[in-house]
Amino acid sequence: MSIVTNSLLSIVVPLYNEEDNVVLLTQKIHENLEGYNYQIVYIDDFSTDKTRIVVKEMDDSKVHLIELKKNYGQSLALAAGIDYAEGEYIITMDGDLQNDPSDIPQMLEYAIDDEYDVITGIRQKRKDSLVKKIPSKIANFLVRRVTKLDIKDNGCALKVFTKNIAKGLNLYGEMHRFITLLAHLEGAQIKQVPVKHHARHAGVSKYGLERVFKVVADMMLLLFIRKYFQRPIHLFGIFGVLLIILGFFINIYLLIVKLGFGEDIGSRPLLIFGMMFILGGIQLFTIGIVMELLIRTYYESQQKRPYRVKKITIGDGKAA
Repeated sequence: MSIVTNSLLSIVVPLYNEEDNVVLLTQKIHENLEGYNYQIVYIDDFSTDKTRIVVKEMDDSKVHLIELKKNYGQSLALAAGIDYAEGEYIITMDGDLQNDPSDIPQMLEYAIDDEYDVITGIRQKRKDSLVKKIPSKIANFLVRRVTKLDIKDNGCALKVFTKNIAKGLNLYGEMHRFITLLAHLEGAQIKQVPVKHHARHAGVSKYGLERVFKVVADMMLLLFIRKYFQRPIHLFGIFGVLLIILGFFINIYLLIVKLGFGEDIGSRPLLIFGMMFILGGIQLFTIGIVMELLIRTYYESQQKRPYRVKKITIGDGKAA
């Protein structure tokens, strides 16, 4: 316990319209981390309510508020908080009071005693509606089937990371759903532990059934990065060879029809439709992949971040 107590902890919490939750959340964190050395990093993702004002009015020396210039989404809000965090252990959680700060000490013990890099929660007796549970179950099933990584609850925001692992995560788009998988790809040792889950204290959920489609799209990108990022020719080359073979046989067939039977092939739908379908499919797929890689290269090579910070305030109202 002494190692954990002396080490600085950073509790990173993205906020979006949580004015009725943030004060109680702060109180619960203080109650459950008494005796620990920690900072609370709130990232206001351009809330439209009084979240920023409420956080500043708390006048809490342990609270650091990062205000983003516009609404970037949970992934980039998390990225901003992790980049700012100074702790040896970085703890992420939601700001809606569904995660329970009382689970943090136990999770920290696993990180210290058993030397795990990531401790991720499995929500017990979830208090969410079916609108949230169904997409979550589908997403978890898809991730397990496709990635072969047996994470039972990818959607649980309560996680503990070592600093090295957390700082090495590159979060873009909606990648916060796959943050455990990203850590695994970085070589992290992962421990899953059951954690408590509560009904939302106030406000409304920001998730719905459309989340499944976003999960599928992000998962396809992750699979490309995981399998072919360092050897894209193995992906594009195979597709290219298959398409060349297919085009070859189509051309042979049309040549036989032209020379053997004297039929006109210039106006055949097969020729026009086949060419448009193949070229259009290749263009759409490759443009999507190339654009994703260009975005990653743009930000990482120039050490730029895909978010803009408006202001950072520490507890007493002084700007950082």
